[in-house]
Amino acid sequence: MSVADYFSPDFACARERFRATAQHAGATLTSYGLPDRRGPHDELLTIDVARLGAQRADRALLIISGTHGVEGFCGSGCQVGFLTDRLHEALPDACCAVLVHALNPYGFAWLRRVNEDGVDLNRNFVDFSQPLPSSAAYEQLHEHLVPEDWNAEGRRAADGAIQAFARQHGARALQTAITAGQYTRPTGLFYGGERSAWSALTLRKILREVLPPAIRRLAVLDLHTGLGPPGYGEPIVIARGSKDSERACRWYGPEVRNLSADESVSVPLVGTVPQGIEAALPDVELTAIGLEFGTRPEIEVLTALRADHWLHAHDTAEAAQRAAIGRQMRDAFYSESPAWQAAVYGRTADFVLRACRGLS
Repeated sequence: MSVADYFSPDFACARERFRATAQHAGATLTSYGLPDRRGPHDELLTIDVARLGAQRADRALLIISGTHGVEGFCGSGCQVGFLTDRLHEALPDACCAVLVHALNPYGFAWLRRVNEDGVDLNRNFVDFSQPLPSSAAYEQLHEHLVPEDWNAEGRRAADGAIQAFARQHGARALQTAITAGQYTRPTGLFYGGERSAWSALTLRKILREVLPPAIRRLAVLDLHTGLGPPGYGEPIVIARGSKDSERACRWYGPEVRNLSADESVSVPLVGTVPQGIEAALPDVELTAIGLEFGTRPEIEVLTALRADHWLHAHDTAEAAQRAAIGRQMRDAFYSESPAWQAAVYGRTADFVLRACRGLS
């Protein structure tokens, strides 16, 4: 079986392949079904969880795919490779591995980065009982990012306004304003929601039900695509303190970039999955890394996201344009190049083995 065979052409195939490979590896499988939603071919939409290793573990490796749905093509393939190549056999004693497949199954199936409610799950892990982070910077750009007219003069004017913002404030300020997380525009990009999403609630349930109750140390690899050089996986740590950041650097090396220190291809974010895991497991030693694999130039990725949000905000596109935007989204976050697939799987496998050593 070649590395290319680990990757799937759509959500339904990815789910079937993950489950079959997990069963063959001897994993315990659990499924959580998304209520009242189906895939484009009326398929079930589920988060599937595989657990392998010690039954009474006090340490665990957690690997997550599809936090941003359409990014699940990459993450799912790497998880299938983990199971096929039996990387769990590198786990130390008293350790288990938990693989969360397709944390956002709706987005994976429908080729969207956001979930069934337009929510970016990696901005959704905030305390909604408290005042939400400011969306003021994003508000300056929303009407240009998701213009009324995507196809003609209105689009050109919107592009010009975004470019003018970048010239005035700088490219990094533009990236921060767009991507850091906003809580005022449900049809906008990087929207964090107004309540905890089903996937966020389900992840907390998985942490309670699948992770062993005696867990004391947890390594997390959350697999993402869309930023950085093609095929390179930048390791990004979101640490609650210097000890967690220093531990990540010891485990994974000097390539680790601290998101909170603004060292990464990503800007500092709010409401991330690692922050949600921290809140759910406050007494656990947590070493959480996001592996961010580059695909295409960032302007192409942003254009695909804008087209997708325009499509769902206005719903005026014809079938051919809808299909073209879907393909554009898939291509922005995934590559069918065997070289790219080999690079992302090899990088993931390397970090799995480093995590296993770190948990020893």
